Amino acid sequence: MTRMWWSRRWFRIAVFTVVGGGAGAALYGLNRIDSGYALTAVGAALGAIAAVGADFYRRTARLTEVRISVPQFSELTFVVNDETEQVSWQLFIESATRTATQKLDDGEGLIREALNSLYSLFATTREILRNTRPSRHTEGLTVEYLAVSLLNRELRPFLSKWHPRLAEFESAHPELPETAWPLAQDCRAELDHLRTATRQYVLGFAQLAGVQNPELMIGGLDVVGLQAPAPDAETDAAAEARRG
Repeated sequence: MTRMWWSRRWFRIAVFTVVGGGAGAALYGLNRIDSGYALTAVGAALGAIAAVGADFYRRTARLTEVRISVPQFSELTFVVNDETEQVSWQLFIESATRTATQKLDDGEGLIREALNSLYSLFATTREILRNTRPSRHTEGLTVEYLAVSLLNRELRPFLSKWHPRLAEFESAHPELPETAWPLAQDCRAELDHLRTATRQYVLGFAQLAGVQNPELMIGGLDVVGLQAPAPDAETDAAAEARRG
């Protein structure tokens, strides 16, 4: 994908070079024939330049700074525009719906499923970055930095440590349940630490994307102390009376 992007970029440069050269030659010829035609051609050329400038503005303008708390660091300053907001939204949705951000209590779920979910998140994040053009901001960090930090500082070390250990147990004892794995509790404890760290990255993606109340989307109403409305006692009493 990177090679294709570079190919398209050089193709555009070559096209604009040829067009510019042709426009220059045409202007020279028109200037010798009729100044009215020359002015028309100049106007067209200026219109094309304005269109390119508008596209550049659309991609780079409205840069805003966002401060995000990143694990292993203090607050870092990131810059975003419309394009990076879209990428951040994709990363947020992909990560917020994974086991990586959901607590795995003792006796609930399977470690193998959690590891598979983390592998899937790793692959999906790389795919999103691979299909995205790199940011061209001159100052401040970008969403790519946050995503790569999640992969290399959090997911990769955990998976490199625990995937081969669990695979070894599964291969040696295919008849035993996962709960019989001697390292199960240790793995679950580190998985919970990873979830806490990953959650900060996910909230960071949400901030860069401009998501409102991302905690609700990740953890539900209870994450901010909200509760579902209690049943209406009067309504329940009336229903009970009708049944009686």
